[in-house]
Amino acid sequence: MAPDFGAAFQWRSEISHSLPENNSWTLPTPGLTKRTLCSATGWQDFAVILKERKRKEKSFPTIFLDDLKQKKEMPIFPKISLRPEVENYLRESFMNKEVVSASSKQEAERKFETLLIHLSHPPSFTTVRVNTHLASVETVRGLLLEELQKQFSGFSIPVLQHPALPDVLLIPVTGPRKNIEQQQCEVVVGAQCGNAVLRGAHVYVPGIVSASKFMKAGDVISVYSDIKGKCKKGAKEFDGTKVFLGNGISELSRKDIFNGIRDLKYVTELCGRNSILSAVHKAQKTEKNLPSAVVAHVLNPQPGEKILDLCAAPGGKTTHIAALMRDQGEVIALDKISNKVEKLKQNASLLGLHSIRAFCFDATKALKLDMADGTEGAPPFLPESFDRILLDAPCSGMGQRPNMACTWTLKEVTSYQPLQRKLFNVAVQLLKPGGVLVYSTCTVTLAENEEQVAWALTTFPCLQLQPQDPQIGGEGMAGAGLSLEQLRQLQRFDPSVVPLQSVDPDCLEDAKREDVIWLANRDCIGFFIAKFLKCKSTEEVSWN
Repeated sequence: MAPDFGAAFQWRSEISHSLPENNSWTLPTPGLTKRTLCSATGWQDFAVILKERKRKEKSFPTIFLDDLKQKKEMPIFPKISLRPEVENYLRESFMNKEVVSASSKQEAERKFETLLIHLSHPPSFTTVRVNTHLASVETVRGLLLEELQKQFSGFSIPVLQHPALPDVLLIPVTGPRKNIEQQQCEVVVGAQCGNAVLRGAHVYVPGIVSASKFMKAGDVISVYSDIKGKCKKGAKEFDGTKVFLGNGISELSRKDIFNGIRDLKYVTELCGRNSILSAVHKAQKTEKNLPSAVVAHVLNPQPGEKILDLCAAPGGKTTHIAALMRDQGEVIALDKISNKVEKLKQNASLLGLHSIRAFCFDATKALKLDMADGTEGAPPFLPESFDRILLDAPCSGMGQRPNMACTWTLKEVTSYQPLQRKLFNVAVQLLKPGGVLVYSTCTVTLAENEEQVAWALTTFPCLQLQPQDPQIGGEGMAGAGLSLEQLRQLQRFDPSVVPLQSVDPDCLEDAKREDVIWLANRDCIGFFIAKFLKCKSTEEVSWN
């Protein structure tokens, strides 16, 4: 999202979590273990909830949800900004007849509005996948704990190994409990740049739309996001709706920023940003979203198998698959963007994974219809060539967090379903009988998730929906005509099931491990996973 230009600002490790004032919202700066996701009262709420849980012995998820519902959610910044037609489209999906009949119209509306708020907030846990073929989980965990102790002396912040994902570590994201003073010198960035900053990126020149008149290098500045896209490029001040991201130190003057500088080299590192992960060599770990780490485990690749990652970039799932196979077998990775393929190859080399073969190729054309087509071992491929296939499909990305603003039109949001079906058709034909196909997206729309499953089961009689292991997310959402049993075989990660909370170092010692894991499993990005078994050859069925 941010080009390789010089960073314009160096962030301080202090952050803000105050409430909105006028048209300006204050937000946390999300460096690893350096951000807070709650209002000032949220710290105490989380501690009270976990302490109350200690005296209850029945079903934890039900009781814990009841406790959380009693707490008033206090978002520290507004819900995701969407075009009206997009928000209405999503609302209709989340308030469809099946959903409303299963609960109520009021409950469906509440859950949808809660989801919109969650999408603009970062998750409260950092997920680290250990590259177990190069380092043990305990080694990486020890390095992270050592760095945490250096930065948070006096607090006992855990690094938890996920009980269902043995190569995954969870780190609660914590933050200081103080407000920070907003500066007179301001910089405003575009909404997409603001999203990138919330995900840990630097601020780069191309993302800046406004800077104070007399700003010079070395000034302490406050940075805001123009979530409505109303600020004019080059403006010296902006009084419209904006979201406060945090304070930083400018590396450039206003004149430098708006005089067409495009050849800057990297200028600074961010203070208090990702410093904990830097304690571990990049070949030993990968920072991921939790559901993304679940996908490869659901696929369950075995040593010696031939696996296809149909839409592989940026390659995190590809390398995870190869690692789970102990680098024994063959993993074919396809993507049609050449620089992404080169990056994937570099990552595979860095991780010492020799089973991966990456190709710059359009996955919709990966099926070889003529024996004479293509090159041996390269795409396109003959039908029924692969034991397992991952289709992590291109999607609208409406589950990504944090995302303060999405400027897409309804046409853009709904444009992915036809492409996903085209890719699905190719995947089914390339899969061997008895093979496994896993379909996943990082979106929350019904059309790209449950509706695709219903379509696939109708279109391809050779497919059977399968239960998933591990089953960490919730069941699928009603509305696509799937049975209750089928919905239970899906995994939909829906962050709206828990209120906005942060993890307070003071309360971690009082929290049970399973309580924290339960929260981490739910306070993540919006994501969807479906697993299919191909029960017979495609030659034996008719295609719609």
